[in-house]
Amino acid sequence: MRASISLGFSLAGSALAHPAVTRDPSDVSGIHIVGGTRATLGEFPWVVNVDGCGGALYSRQIVLTAAHCVPDTGPVNNITMTFGVVDMEDPAAVKINSTSVRNSGTTADWALVKLATPAPDSIPTLQIAKDNSYDKGLFNIVGWGDIKEGARQTQRYLLKADVPFVPDKTCQAAYPYFKPTEEICAAWPQGGVDACQNDSGGPMFRRDSGGAWIQVGIVSWGEGCARPGKPGVYVRVSAVAQMIEEAASKL
Repeated sequence: MRASISLGFSLAGSALAHPAVTRDPSDVSGIHIVGGTRATLGEFPWVVNVDGCGGALYSRQIVLTAAHCVPDTGPVNNITMTFGVVDMEDPAAVKINSTSVRNSGTTADWALVKLATPAPDSIPTLQIAKDNSYDKGLFNIVGWGDIKEGARQTQRYLLKADVPFVPDKTCQAAYPYFKPTEEICAAWPQGGVDACQNDSGGPMFRRDSGGAWIQVGIVSWGEGCARPGKPGVYVRVSAVAQMIEEAASKL
């Protein structure tokens, strides 16, 4: 789900475009969704399906997701994480159950889920941003969520798109309750590209100067999906990186 003002975020109604392309989504058409494309196997190997939400492999035995996707802190053994595939019907999917959850304990919408067993060594982790130098430019988003607002139907295939950074003042104008100290916004001004229901918890990421992927955000909420002037709101990972690291060490 995504908190639509809508908790959750799915690449819904959105124009999912190839991460390397900085085109205007209104200028392209996609086979699956407007401007959208399917991710290829191995393209984003650290992306995790978290029982109807998204997530990213933070360490060999911990997944980073959104707090509103999971129960409160404590023992939890009924969350199934799916790794290593873009097609949710792929028989090669690796499925591992949770053992416990640790929420942020604050208003920040992030949580860590511990796996019953470590993820396979073949699946890399996704590094998180530890300073705000990555909070700019073009970001990438992925998810199995709705392909349009109100669809209420998860997708079989992982979809990908790119969305640009939205200045804090612009986001504050769209959402008076936006918290720039712990949240970051991204969207095309004219809409058309976004995450939506069932994309919540998934990573928003970009390359660093060396070409490595860095997680900048966590899909959190938004008003509807892909509406003009209503950007997607993400947890600002750089602002909570230290808390995430401390929580992971105790999980």
